Parts: sequence; structure tokens; C-alpha cells
Amino acid sequence: MPELGLKKKRVLVTGAAGGLGRAFAEGFAEAGARVIAADLNEDGARETAQAITAAGGQAHGAKVDVTNAQSCAELAAFAQDTLGGLDVLVNNAAIYAGLERKNFNEIDETVWDKVMAVNVKGVWQMTRAVTPLMKNAGSGAIVNVASATVFSGSPQWMHYVASKGAVIAMTRSLARELGDDNIRANVIAPGFTLTEASLDLIEDAENYGVTRGALKRSADAKDMVGSAIYLASDLAGFVTGQTLIVDGGRQFI
Repeated sequence: MPELGLKKKRVLVTGAAGGLGRAFAEGFAEAGARVIAADLNEDGARETAQAITAAGGQAHGAKVDVTNAQSCAELAAFAQDTLGGLDVLVNNAAIYAGLERKNFNEIDETVWDKVMAVNVKGVWQMTRAVTPLMKNAGSGAIVNVASATVFSGSPQWMHYVASKGAVIAMTRSLARELGDDNIRANVIAPGFTLTEASLDLIEDAENYGVTRGALKRSADAKDMVGSAIYLASDLAGFVTGQTLIVDGGRQFI
């Protein structure tokens, strides 16, 4: 069995102050990677890094506003200064918590624009900022976080679903454009997952996914980590432009 190839790799995870992002950062650190946990919530990002360090891993916390090109560029420079470059980017930062479920014709235009700025433009800008580091390294892996709602068309959630559909479309184009530089781009599309945000968003969240998939239990953040690590690892060295749905089999029920 080939090695994961993640020991000492340089990994940047956005949206890492909590939820899936924190789980991704901790998982990559456990696999031996050196991690930058970045978030608009700088205190939360540093708490994630401190937790990783306390557990024996290597991590740094940093602030980033993925809607701001200069902020993304500064984070890329931080990766160069602290890690000497970058091998893996996990684009996890997104607006999810606090979104109201509304019919498509009731969504406020400013809310729509904010969702697109973070969930779509943010992925583009962060990727654009760090790909020169990967090109310098001779290879790289990008793991974009979308959502299984793209395939179910979750009602009263169109702004979020549309933004995550765009992430999948962008990733396919990125895979084509970056292939010549030996940089792979893939997507993990989580199903409903028990995070702090989900508990606030969905009534009776603990039981929401139990009867909706082939696996009769709810998912937690750690259920998503292995798929992200796989897509970033040497095991997926010939995998690019793909979307891996991780929803406990809900899509075919």
C-alpha cells in the first residue's frame, strides 16, 4: 500500500476556526503535515493551531478574509515565510452559519452577494494566491469543499446550493488549467454534518440525517476528514477534477 505522503507536507486550511475546517486542520496534522489554520476569526484560528500543537502536531494560526485579494496574498506570503511554501490548499471557508432558509424569490440581494463573495469568489482568490507556491514546489493538491446539497437541490437554500455548485464547476476548470503544473484539484461534497453551525441551523439536528441515508446515523466533522486527506495524498496522485460525495449514501436512497 502506498504511503499517504503527507508527512512534513505544507497544508493551508481556510475556515479553520471551528467545524469542518478545524477537523480538517487537525486531521492533516495527525497525518504528519505542517498546517496553517486560517480564518476571518483570528482568535479561533489560533485556538485551532494551539490545540494541534498541544497534541504534538505542527500548526500556525492566521487571519484571512477570502473576499479580499490582498488578504489572500498576505496569507500566501505567510505560508512562504513560515513553511517555505505550500503543497496543499483546503478551501473550506464559506458562509453557512446564520443563513436563513427562504424561497428563492425572497432572498435578499445583499445576502446573495455576500454568499457568492465568500463561497465562490473566495475559493478563486485563495487558489489564485497560493498556486505560484505550488508551481515553485513542482506539484500541489487543492481540495475544495462543496456540499451534497448541489445534487439534491435543497429547497429554500438556493443561494448556498448555487454557490457550492459553482465550486464544483470551478474545480473542473482548475483541474484542466493546472494539470500541466502537476497540481491536482478535487472536491469533497459533505452531506449534512453535525457541527456547531448545523445545530443552530436545523431543528432536531442530531436526528436529521439518521433516516435519510444508507448508513443510519448522523455524520460528524471527523467523518469528512479521511476523504479530504485522501484527495490531498499520494494515494490520489492520478485523481483530479473529481467530486467525492460523503453523505452516508443519501444520494441513492
